[in-house]
Amino acid sequence: MSDDRVDNQYMGTKSKWHSHSFDVALEDLQTSTAGLTQAEAETRLSNYGPNCLPHATRRSPFVRFVLHFHNILIYVLLGAAAITALLEHWIDTGVILAVVVANAVIGFIQEGKAEDAIDAIRHMLAPRANVIRNGERTTINGEQLVPGDIVLLEAGGKVPADLRLFSTHGLSIQEAILTGESLPVEKHTHSVDDNAFLGDRSCMAYSGTLITSGQGKGVVVATASGTEIGRISGLLSQVEALTTPLVTQMDVFAKWLTVFIFVIAVVLLAFGYFVAHYDFTEMFMAVVGLSVAAIPEGLPAVLTITLAIGVQAMAGRNTIVRRLPAIETLGAVSVICTDKTGTLTRNEMMVASVLTHRHLFTLEGSGYEPTGALKLEDAHVSPKEHAVLAELARTATLCNDAVLREHNSVWLVEGDPMEGALLSFAGKVDVKTREEQATWTRTDTIPFDAKHRFMATLNHDHEQHACIYIKGAPESVLAMCANQLSADGSAEALDTAYWNERADAIAARGQRVLAFASKAMTPTHTVLERGELSGSLTLNGMVGMIDPPRTEAISAVAECHAAGIQVKMITGDHIKTAAAIAKQIGLRSTDNVLTGSDLDKLDDTALRQVVMGCDVFARTSPEHKLRLVMALQSHDMTVAMTGDGVNDAPALKRADVGIAMGQKGSEAAKEAAELVLIDDNFASIVAAVCEGRTVYDNLKKVISWTLPTNAGEAMTIVLALLLGMTLPITPIQILWVNLITAVTLGIALAFEPTEKNTMRRPPRERHESLINGGLVWHIVLVSLLFLCGVFGTYHYAIDKGYSLELARTIALNSLVVMEIFHLFFIRNIYSTSLTWQGVRGTKVVWTVVIAITAAQFAITYLPLLQSIFATESIPVLDGLLIIGVGITLFIIIECEKQMRLALQKIKR
Repeated sequence: MSDDRVDNQYMGTKSKWHSHSFDVALEDLQTSTAGLTQAEAETRLSNYGPNCLPHATRRSPFVRFVLHFHNILIYVLLGAAAITALLEHWIDTGVILAVVVANAVIGFIQEGKAEDAIDAIRHMLAPRANVIRNGERTTINGEQLVPGDIVLLEAGGKVPADLRLFSTHGLSIQEAILTGESLPVEKHTHSVDDNAFLGDRSCMAYSGTLITSGQGKGVVVATASGTEIGRISGLLSQVEALTTPLVTQMDVFAKWLTVFIFVIAVVLLAFGYFVAHYDFTEMFMAVVGLSVAAIPEGLPAVLTITLAIGVQAMAGRNTIVRRLPAIETLGAVSVICTDKTGTLTRNEMMVASVLTHRHLFTLEGSGYEPTGALKLEDAHVSPKEHAVLAELARTATLCNDAVLREHNSVWLVEGDPMEGALLSFAGKVDVKTREEQATWTRTDTIPFDAKHRFMATLNHDHEQHACIYIKGAPESVLAMCANQLSADGSAEALDTAYWNERADAIAARGQRVLAFASKAMTPTHTVLERGELSGSLTLNGMVGMIDPPRTEAISAVAECHAAGIQVKMITGDHIKTAAAIAKQIGLRSTDNVLTGSDLDKLDDTALRQVVMGCDVFARTSPEHKLRLVMALQSHDMTVAMTGDGVNDAPALKRADVGIAMGQKGSEAAKEAAELVLIDDNFASIVAAVCEGRTVYDNLKKVISWTLPTNAGEAMTIVLALLLGMTLPITPIQILWVNLITAVTLGIALAFEPTEKNTMRRPPRERHESLINGGLVWHIVLVSLLFLCGVFGTYHYAIDKGYSLELARTIALNSLVVMEIFHLFFIRNIYSTSLTWQGVRGTKVVWTVVIAITAAQFAITYLPLLQSIFATESIPVLDGLLIIGVGITLFIIIECEKQMRLALQKIKR
């Protein structure tokens, strides 16, 4: 049967899969429980296309461009352009329109980049899928799924396509995205009525829904737009608006400032015409210049650009930002609550110790490679000399969902790293894992759950034997055991004290301890019940696994402490294991470790009192994370919380910054989090915090540069009008300054690198305002200095007998030069700007400065532009004077900053 026939049958029956038996589904889809071959999958992928929803319909480029003219400032400027056109001031009209169009073009380009960035983020967060292909388990990108694929489902994941289920073990799925039903739906395999509602189709698993518990298998029956979620893809395909509370706040501020300046402009127009008897046309153009000078029309756009640049910078540091407000919050993080495994450690588990009823063996090796020396008291021994090791390794192999395979001479794990380490251990003691798994067929299973902390499987061999195999936390497994395995393979009375003592000793080395047990069953036994395990098992042994700390995590923790950020480890591991790793990575208060049971004994008030003095929490469940977040927030701390499981979602949402693991994290955790770590590395969290501080600093720099320069330009016009003086700069020249500097220099600040001591400053306050008393003082100071510079150079030129045009040209260039020197001052707001690095600047800064300088030379010396802007060529000595004005401004505000910083040190 050809793939065309499969396609026709797929299209014809896709909405009725729930009423068909699984066998019919397999026949219609031309597949089997062994899955498709890779060649079949590739052929079907070319027929059906990738398994991804169509992108949201975007506005046309024309509509997006026109919408950038929709704000109060643009309306004011367009009105001014219309009036100047009626007055036949065509040059003024052209310059005003140039300002309007330039602002729209910049916003249009940035909006397109923002949408592209969001699309890139979506691609990076594309879900993965565990499938069976060529008869083996493998992990593929969810977009590569095709009808007929066999998919494996596990708790915490997201269903990658519409599936007809054929195997379930305690499987429950949250389908609220489709049905609105908040409770998870328990799934099974038998077909349902043809007319059953979507929420009653219990034999189906639908794309985009979240797996809350259990395991399952199913065959893909629909992908992409053919899925149920594809029919309502509008719910998922909306592009997240590129805005934040800060940007919204600044947008409102700019609008109110616009209204305020508009009122002032009307009053000045009336005063100048009726009281001072200025010419109306001249007065009107002065008011237009005032409006353009005073209103920071480009500020919201530049702030948004700054945040977007931060998104790209964080992506380069293995951190994906899912919600832009998180960038603002990152700069204020004062405590990071982190998992241990894979975040602070390598997540490359290796069995280092093996404990039997008599001996404690040590194992050597590298990574997951199934070869390594077995030692007993530092002497090499053969696994064959100790038969109990084979039974222990068999249990570790069969009670296991991982796959160990070699790829380019590197051994990799498909599945849980801990289970991969167990397969590697089995290989080291000469147990052939694939042969054991083929001999002992799994009949039933109890998946691992954080509440009971063990996993159990029921297996049958070809010789009519049946056995239950269990692995889990030592205290959980010991509680279910009555016997222990002796050297000859028989069962003897359990020595609980021996096992507890040795397990504690292994854990004290920083190793994670797992216990293994088994129980023979009758061949007819095919269903595994939890009640069958209590008090009837035989303990086979224990292993201690080590997951060494990441080298970069040790330095990252030290960097956090230097930055005033607390680091708290929250792990499900044994208390001694947690304490040992905590000491290795440099956490504080490692002698005081609280367990989950300790937390359960504390009410919220008591927990609030002890949480600040403890940095290590062991044997915790995901539910404890939520209480810890709330306790820390009660101290006005800004909390970043990591998580990877379904049950971590509440804590991730409650935290100020939720951080999900990109590799081992569940889809539920990723959806609840603001950030996703691509590499699951703690060092990436610290890098993201540093980048968050940098972005916040750059936002502050943009505002601290824009508001004072705009105020200085506006006060120049206001003061001249009120005193009845000739304007030192013409309105069209003010328009020119805003056209070339207002947005370009501000954008240059958005690309500023991290300042030297960024991670040596304490975190900022949670609710610190960008526009504070210090910024208001800076606005006043710089505005006054701008007034002095512009009026000083203007009167200097008049006193020397220069023409009015030349005097205005000198004043105009003085204004631009002061804005440039103010930019170099603002680049370092926490330290001196008088350094070689400060002078050297960045490529972006110098590119903008060179471009603006060239533009100023053009309007100053080119005859055509001289006629347009009423300028004259400036003598060389006067040019040096203009530069001297900029240097003087820089020295004054730098001295003021140094005095202010010195006072801050004295207060501390």
